[in-house]
Amino acid sequence: MNIVLFEPHEISIPLPASDRRAVHITSVLRCGAGDSFDAGIIGGARGKATIEEAGKKGIRFSFTEHRKREKDDLFPVTLIVGSSRPQTMRKILNEAASLGVGRIVITGTEKSEKSYRRSRLWTTGEYRRHLILGAEQAFSTKIPEVDRFDDLASCLRTVKRCERIALDNYEATIALSSFTFSSPCCVLAVGPENGWSASERRMLLNGGFVLARLGTRVLRTETACVAGISLVLSGLGLF
Repeated sequence: MNIVLFEPHEISIPLPASDRRAVHITSVLRCGAGDSFDAGIIGGARGKATIEEAGKKGIRFSFTEHRKREKDDLFPVTLIVGSSRPQTMRKILNEAASLGVGRIVITGTEKSEKSYRRSRLWTTGEYRRHLILGAEQAFSTKIPEVDRFDDLASCLRTVKRCERIALDNYEATIALSSFTFSSPCCVLAVGPENGWSASERRMLLNGGFVLARLGTRVLRTETACVAGISLVLSGLGLF
Protein backbone atom coordinates (compact mmCIF):
# COMPACT_ATOMS: atom_id res chain seq x y z
CA MET A 1 0.00 0.00 0.00
CA ASN A 2 1.66 3.20 -1.22
CA ILE A 3 -1.21 5.55 -0.42
CA VAL A 4 -4.04 5.15 2.09
CA LEU A 5 -7.44 5.76 0.52
CA PHE A 6 -10.62 6.90 2.22
CA GLU A 7 -14.22 7.30 1.17
CA PRO A 8 -15.22 11.00 1.23
CA HIS A 9 -17.27 10.62 4.44
CA GLU A 10 -14.39 8.89 6.26
CA ILE A 11 -12.16 11.96 6.23
CA SER A 12 -14.08 13.56 9.10
CA ILE A 13 -14.44 10.53 11.39
CA PRO A 14 -11.93 8.48 13.45
CA LEU A 15 -10.50 5.35 11.86
CA PRO A 16 -11.25 2.25 14.01
CA ALA A 17 -8.17 0.42 15.30
CA SER A 18 -9.40 -2.82 13.70
CA ASP A 19 -9.54 -1.28 10.21
CA ARG A 20 -6.88 -2.68 7.84
CA ARG A 21 -5.71 0.86 7.11
CA ALA A 22 -5.22 1.65 10.79
CA VAL A 23 -3.19 -1.53 11.17
CA HIS A 24 -1.06 -0.53 8.19
CA ILE A 25 -0.56 3.03 9.46
CA THR A 26 0.51 1.96 12.94
CA SER A 27 2.26 -1.36 12.27
CA VAL A 28 3.79 -0.95 8.81
CA LEU A 29 4.28 2.81 8.50
CA ARG A 30 4.89 3.03 12.26
CA CYS A 31 3.10 6.36 12.48
CA GLY A 32 1.91 7.89 15.72
CA ALA A 33 0.49 11.18 16.92
CA GLY A 34 2.01 14.07 14.97
CA ASP A 35 3.18 11.92 12.07
CA SER A 36 1.89 12.28 8.50
CA PHE A 37 1.30 9.78 5.72
CA ASP A 38 0.21 9.85 2.06
CA ALA A 39 -3.54 9.72 1.79
CA GLY A 40 -6.29 10.35 -0.73
CA ILE A 41 -10.03 10.47 -1.27
CA ILE A 42 -11.35 7.75 -3.56
CA GLY A 43 -12.12 9.41 -6.87
CA GLY A 44 -10.75 12.70 -5.61
CA ALA A 45 -7.67 14.47 -4.33
CA ARG A 46 -4.39 13.24 -2.93
CA GLY A 47 -2.68 14.85 0.02
CA LYS A 48 -1.27 14.28 3.50
CA ALA A 49 -3.07 12.96 6.56
CA THR A 50 -1.69 14.01 9.93
CA ILE A 51 -2.43 11.88 12.98
CA GLU A 52 -3.87 13.96 15.80
CA GLU A 53 -4.51 11.08 18.17
CA ALA A 54 -3.76 7.34 18.07
CA GLY A 55 -4.81 4.79 20.65
CA LYS A 56 -6.58 1.52 21.29
CA LYS A 57 -9.86 2.89 19.97
CA GLY A 58 -8.39 4.05 16.69
CA ILE A 59 -6.84 6.98 14.84
CA ARG A 60 -8.09 10.54 14.60
CA PHE A 61 -6.49 12.50 11.77
CA SER A 62 -6.77 15.60 9.63
CA PHE A 63 -6.41 15.64 5.85
CA THR A 64 -4.74 18.35 3.79
CA GLU A 65 -5.20 18.27 0.04
CA HIS A 66 -2.14 18.98 -2.12
CA ARG A 67 -2.31 22.58 -3.36
CA LYS A 68 -1.16 21.56 -6.82
CA ARG A 69 -3.29 18.74 -8.14
CA GLU A 70 -1.25 16.09 -9.92
CA LYS A 71 -2.73 14.37 -12.95
CA ASP A 72 -4.16 11.05 -11.85
CA ASP A 73 -6.38 9.93 -14.70
CA LEU A 74 -7.22 6.37 -15.62
CA PHE A 75 -6.24 5.19 -19.09
CA PRO A 76 -8.70 4.97 -22.04
CA VAL A 77 -8.68 1.17 -21.95
CA THR A 78 -11.67 -1.10 -21.35
CA LEU A 79 -10.98 -4.65 -20.19
CA ILE A 80 -13.64 -7.25 -20.97
CA VAL A 81 -13.18 -10.49 -19.03
CA GLY A 82 -15.15 -13.71 -19.29
CA SER A 83 -16.57 -14.59 -15.88
CA SER A 84 -14.07 -16.77 -14.00
CA ARG A 85 -13.54 -18.23 -10.54
CA PRO A 86 -13.81 -15.67 -7.73
CA GLN A 87 -10.17 -16.14 -6.73
CA THR A 88 -9.13 -15.41 -10.30
CA MET A 89 -11.40 -12.37 -10.56
CA ARG A 90 -10.00 -10.92 -7.32
CA LYS A 91 -6.52 -10.93 -8.84
CA ILE A 92 -7.75 -9.42 -12.10
CA LEU A 93 -9.65 -6.61 -10.38
CA ASN A 94 -6.63 -5.74 -8.25
CA GLU A 95 -4.09 -5.81 -11.08
CA ALA A 96 -6.30 -4.06 -13.65
CA ALA A 97 -6.98 -1.24 -11.17
CA SER A 98 -3.27 -1.03 -10.41
CA LEU A 99 -2.46 -0.77 -14.12
CA GLY A 100 -5.02 2.03 -14.51
CA VAL A 101 -7.66 0.70 -16.91
CA GLY A 102 -10.68 2.95 -17.07
CA ARG A 103 -13.40 0.31 -17.24
CA ILE A 104 -13.69 -3.38 -16.41
CA VAL A 105 -16.55 -5.40 -17.87
CA ILE A 106 -17.29 -8.88 -16.55
CA THR A 107 -19.39 -10.98 -18.90
CA GLY A 108 -20.96 -14.39 -18.70
CA THR A 109 -19.83 -16.70 -21.50
CA GLU A 110 -20.83 -20.08 -22.84
CA LYS A 111 -17.96 -21.73 -20.95
CA SER A 112 -18.33 -19.80 -17.68
CA GLU A 113 -19.91 -21.38 -14.62
CA LYS A 114 -23.17 -19.59 -13.84
CA SER A 115 -22.52 -19.96 -10.11
CA TYR A 116 -19.59 -17.53 -10.40
CA ARG A 117 -22.05 -14.68 -10.89
CA ARG A 118 -23.61 -15.39 -7.47
CA SER A 119 -20.29 -15.33 -5.63
CA ARG A 120 -20.06 -13.13 -2.52
CA LEU A 121 -17.40 -11.23 -4.46
CA TRP A 122 -20.29 -9.63 -6.36
CA THR A 123 -23.28 -10.01 -4.04
CA THR A 124 -21.61 -8.29 -1.07
CA GLY A 125 -19.76 -5.60 -3.00
CA GLU A 126 -16.42 -7.15 -2.07
CA TYR A 127 -15.15 -6.54 -5.59
CA ARG A 128 -14.76 -2.83 -4.84
CA ARG A 129 -12.26 -3.52 -2.08
CA HIS A 130 -9.95 -5.18 -4.60
CA LEU A 131 -10.17 -2.17 -6.91
CA ILE A 132 -9.18 0.07 -4.00
CA LEU A 133 -6.26 -2.20 -3.10
CA GLY A 134 -5.02 -1.94 -6.69
CA ALA A 135 -5.32 1.84 -6.67
CA GLU A 136 -3.48 2.07 -3.33
CA GLN A 137 -0.64 0.01 -4.79
CA ALA A 138 -0.44 2.38 -7.77
CA PHE A 139 -0.46 5.55 -5.62
CA SER A 140 -3.71 6.59 -7.27
CA THR A 141 -7.10 7.71 -6.00
CA LYS A 142 -9.00 6.60 -9.10
CA ILE A 143 -10.68 3.20 -9.47
CA PRO A 144 -12.15 1.74 -12.67
CA GLU A 145 -15.83 1.63 -13.47
CA VAL A 146 -17.12 -1.96 -13.28
CA ASP A 147 -20.06 -3.39 -15.23
CA ARG A 148 -21.42 -6.93 -15.43
CA PHE A 149 -23.42 -8.69 -18.14
CA ASP A 150 -25.00 -12.11 -18.44
CA ASP A 151 -23.68 -12.78 -21.93
CA LEU A 152 -21.18 -11.50 -24.47
CA ALA A 153 -23.80 -10.15 -26.88
CA SER A 154 -25.20 -7.81 -24.21
CA CYS A 155 -21.69 -6.80 -23.22
CA LEU A 156 -20.57 -5.91 -26.74
CA ARG A 157 -23.53 -3.58 -27.25
CA THR A 158 -21.99 -1.25 -24.67
CA VAL A 159 -18.53 -1.07 -26.28
CA LYS A 160 -17.60 2.31 -27.70
CA ARG A 161 -15.71 2.93 -30.93
CA CYS A 162 -12.08 2.08 -30.24
CA GLU A 163 -9.44 -0.38 -31.24
CA ARG A 164 -10.98 -3.78 -30.49
CA ILE A 165 -8.75 -6.71 -29.64
CA ALA A 166 -9.66 -10.14 -28.28
CA LEU A 167 -7.00 -12.52 -27.01
CA ASP A 168 -7.33 -16.04 -28.39
CA ASN A 169 -5.08 -19.08 -28.43
CA TYR A 170 -6.65 -20.81 -31.42
CA GLU A 171 -7.65 -18.50 -34.27
CA ALA A 172 -5.52 -15.41 -33.66
CA THR A 173 -4.19 -13.81 -36.84
CA ILE A 174 -1.67 -11.44 -35.27
CA ALA A 175 0.61 -11.12 -32.27
CA LEU A 176 -0.60 -8.42 -29.88
CA SER A 177 2.97 -7.12 -29.64
CA SER A 178 2.93 -6.30 -33.37
CA PHE A 179 -0.52 -4.69 -33.47
CA THR A 180 -0.49 -1.12 -34.85
CA PHE A 181 -2.78 1.23 -32.94
CA SER A 182 -4.55 3.97 -34.88
CA SER A 183 -6.99 5.03 -32.15
CA PRO A 184 -6.21 6.65 -28.77
CA CYS A 185 -8.35 4.11 -26.92
CA CYS A 186 -8.75 0.34 -26.85
CA VAL A 187 -11.11 -2.43 -25.78
CA LEU A 188 -9.27 -5.62 -24.82
CA ALA A 189 -11.32 -8.81 -24.41
CA VAL A 190 -9.94 -11.79 -22.49
CA GLY A 191 -11.89 -15.04 -22.37
CA PRO A 192 -12.75 -17.04 -19.25
CA GLU A 193 -10.55 -19.83 -17.93
CA ASN A 194 -11.86 -22.24 -20.59
CA GLY A 195 -11.57 -19.74 -23.42
CA TRP A 196 -14.04 -18.40 -25.97
CA SER A 197 -16.51 -20.66 -27.72
CA ALA A 198 -16.62 -20.85 -31.52
CA SER A 199 -19.82 -18.77 -31.64
CA GLU A 200 -18.27 -16.14 -29.36
CA ARG A 201 -15.25 -15.86 -31.65
CA ARG A 202 -17.60 -15.20 -34.56
CA MET A 203 -19.46 -12.64 -32.46
CA LEU A 204 -16.22 -10.86 -31.63
CA LEU A 205 -15.08 -10.86 -35.25
CA ASN A 206 -18.47 -9.55 -36.40
CA GLY A 207 -18.16 -6.86 -33.75
CA GLY A 208 -14.93 -5.56 -35.25
CA PHE A 209 -12.49 -7.31 -32.94
CA VAL A 210 -9.11 -8.57 -34.09
CA LEU A 211 -8.12 -11.92 -32.62
CA ALA A 212 -4.59 -11.63 -31.24
CA ARG A 213 -2.19 -13.92 -29.42
CA LEU A 214 0.29 -13.21 -26.64
CA GLY A 215 2.66 -15.97 -27.68
CA THR A 216 2.88 -19.74 -27.87
CA ARG A 217 2.34 -20.38 -24.17
CA VAL A 218 -1.09 -20.89 -22.60
CA LEU A 219 -1.45 -18.43 -19.73
CA ARG A 220 -3.79 -18.18 -16.78
CA THR A 221 -6.59 -15.69 -17.30
CA GLU A 222 -5.18 -13.28 -14.70
CA THR A 223 -1.72 -13.48 -16.28
CA ALA A 224 -3.13 -12.91 -19.77
CA CYS A 225 -4.98 -9.83 -18.49
CA VAL A 226 -1.83 -8.27 -17.04
CA ALA A 227 0.29 -9.08 -20.10
CA GLY A 228 -2.43 -7.92 -22.49
CA ILE A 229 -3.11 -4.64 -20.70
CA SER A 230 0.63 -3.92 -20.53
CA LEU A 231 1.07 -4.42 -24.28
CA VAL A 232 -2.00 -2.32 -25.06
CA LEU A 233 -0.79 0.55 -22.87
CA SER A 234 2.61 0.34 -24.51
CA GLY A 235 1.07 0.32 -27.97
CA LEU A 236 -1.02 3.38 -27.11
CA GLY A 237 2.11 5.16 -25.91
CA LEU A 238 0.85 5.29 -22.32
CA PHE A 239 3.51 3.09 -20.75
